Amino acid sequence: MTATGYFDVETCSLEEFRALTAAKLEPESLRYANRVEKNIPVYSVQELEGALADPNERGALLTEWGWVLGASSGVVVLEGAYPDSSVIDAATAIYERVIERERSAGAGEGDHFATAGANDRIWNALQKLCEADAEVFAKYFGNPKIAAVSEAWLGPNYQMTAQINVVRPGGQAQEAHRDYHLGFQTEASAARYPAHAHDLSAVMTLQGAIAHCNMSVESGPTKLLPFSQLYRPGYMAYRRADFRAHFEDRFVQLPLSKGDALFFNPALFHAAGENRTTDTHRMANLLQVSSAFGRAMESIDREAMCRRLYPVIKGLTGEGAMTAPQAAAAIAAAAEGYPFPTNLDSDPPVGGLAPESQAALFHRALAEEMTPETFEAELARQSARREP
Repeated sequence: MTATGYFDVETCSLEEFRALTAAKLEPESLRYANRVEKNIPVYSVQELEGALADPNERGALLTEWGWVLGASSGVVVLEGAYPDSSVIDAATAIYERVIERERSAGAGEGDHFATAGANDRIWNALQKLCEADAEVFAKYFGNPKIAAVSEAWLGPNYQMTAQINVVRPGGQAQEAHRDYHLGFQTEASAARYPAHAHDLSAVMTLQGAIAHCNMSVESGPTKLLPFSQLYRPGYMAYRRADFRAHFEDRFVQLPLSKGDALFFNPALFHAAGENRTTDTHRMANLLQVSSAFGRAMESIDREAMCRRLYPVIKGLTGEGAMTAPQAAAAIAAAAEGYPFPTNLDSDPPVGGLAPESQAALFHRALAEEMTPETFEAELARQSARREP
């Protein structure tokens, strides 16, 4: 770091990086993990049901996840995040139809890491799933474990986005990198941000991947370098050949089963692995969860999603087919939970410090048993108030 408080790629210390990434995560430091593999804590979701249901235990569990993601190895695995894989299969079938439709239309040429045609990617898979089948969306994203780990790193009112990625047999590995925000800047652009902005970038998003198939190590699940997020100038350093060589010497991979979920700090050095199989089309739903205080990478029409989702969640909760935590997780994935920015002339705070958010309106509508038509009208009025 220079005297002016900026990071310089040339002054990054490989020795310091080596020392940080030589650390070991001791299982004794964790209360809730089922086991630790290659410095990655693995949590058996079925064993966490009681902790997530108890407010005090839930707080302790989220604190542990936040500590691992920030101050320890930087990555967690939720084993069996979807114990009933039928919802994964239903979403997979929809995504496969979207892939075929977009491929036929000539889409899918904008993957920022793979050569065009080397894999399949669905941008804005979040909204596309909701548009295709709102009930599948509700059941897929109505997952309190996904919501809990998102909240553990980002707090409430996070913004969910998602991109499906399918790596075909023979698909090549990525180079080590960090992710959005500063990971998506050029070296010259990233160097213009002061050191404290580099620190901030790491807490603005959470990276996740939901396995839509069984992923052997040979199929190329994400390569990870535990503890690498602790190196402060890492958004500059990952661009250097010697840092990437160290990553290739020290990275770890864990096999995943369909329905498992992997989450990691966006500052963790990572890269998709090579698919060395002849028959596995490795499909993952790549989640990029953003802080309420940040900017998500994708533009989402959350009002349209809320219109489609409301009657479905209203019906499922009314029938007892969806619990309150499941409904809350689904709403959090779809609706805007943060009330700002808005037009404070036409949408002033009434009875509090902020106006009602889209998610708060959704919850209020369920509590008041609004009809879908009434909810849509309220939603439209809220959107109109927010316009400049």
